[in-house]
Amino acid sequence: MDYSDQTSLVPCGQDKYISKNELLLHLKTYNLYYEGQNLQLRHREEEDEFIVEGLLNISWGLRRPIRLQMQDDHERIRPPPSSSSWHSGCNLGAQGTVLKPLTVPNIQVSDADARAESDQMPSPTDSRGLKPLQEDTPQLMRTRSDVGVRRRGNVRTPSDQRRIRRHRFSINGHFYNHKTSVFTPAYGSVTNVRINSTMTTPQVLKLLLNKFKIENSAEEFALYVVHTSGEKQKLKNTDYPLVARILQGPCEQVSKVFLMEKDQVEEVTYDVAQYIKFEMPVLKSFIQKLQEEEDREVKKLMRKYTVLRLMIRQRLEEIAETPASI
Repeated sequence: MDYSDQTSLVPCGQDKYISKNELLLHLKTYNLYYEGQNLQLRHREEEDEFIVEGLLNISWGLRRPIRLQMQDDHERIRPPPSSSSWHSGCNLGAQGTVLKPLTVPNIQVSDADARAESDQMPSPTDSRGLKPLQEDTPQLMRTRSDVGVRRRGNVRTPSDQRRIRRHRFSINGHFYNHKTSVFTPAYGSVTNVRINSTMTTPQVLKLLLNKFKIENSAEEFALYVVHTSGEKQKLKNTDYPLVARILQGPCEQVSKVFLMEKDQVEEVTYDVAQYIKFEMPVLKSFIQKLQEEEDREVKKLMRKYTVLRLMIRQRLEEIAETPASI
């Protein structure tokens, strides 16, 4: 193959290339199929390199459970202070001015002092003086700002919830929790990742696992192109999944890209896939016909070599009967 004009060729695997014009034709068909949807692909050129980018649909085909991370980036999300609610260390005056924060002294009270102090001090009352507050143990009165802090600990603001959603994606609605941190995604359910045509199979795998915060190693999985006929083609580490998807065509009723375990799936060639969906009686009839054809070929070969053996024997007898010349 002549690689003199590298700008007109686009790599689609190890030592495999496709012309840019042919890829553009496939890309045009792909985008027409997904017209008006976010699955359309865009292309650009950077430093004489043709790049296609967009979303790639990947179906879950796992047989074993996966593990989700306990936390995102090993840090907790702390809600920011809000000016519209009570928070620690902030007091608003009558005119809306900010007063100095209230500081609570750290007082340690022993059991003996507590009993003596409880005998001398009257029961505290609320701010309106209606009825005494019952307290079993002596403690400092909580200010209103302290109560606000305690309440905010159990309530997330909308901005916090949006931030958590950004840091924790779901797998078809499944969010992490301690009870279901190990689970198996529904077989055939679809997700997608944004990639480009320069990303190889291992890079796409790592991107997908990082999107859902999956602890499993990318070495455990592989991407397969699965056809409705039953053919399964494993994408190599040097392949480009987005280019492979474009060349296969846009219709997912014909073929899909699956994420599967390496040691659980075997490749199925096109010739084998033709017989997978037949019923057992039909397959047995095929085997019987093949057996009959094989028997006929064996008999034909036996007759051929029988005749050849007789001819050789006859020739040897003629040589033996001929007197040797002096």
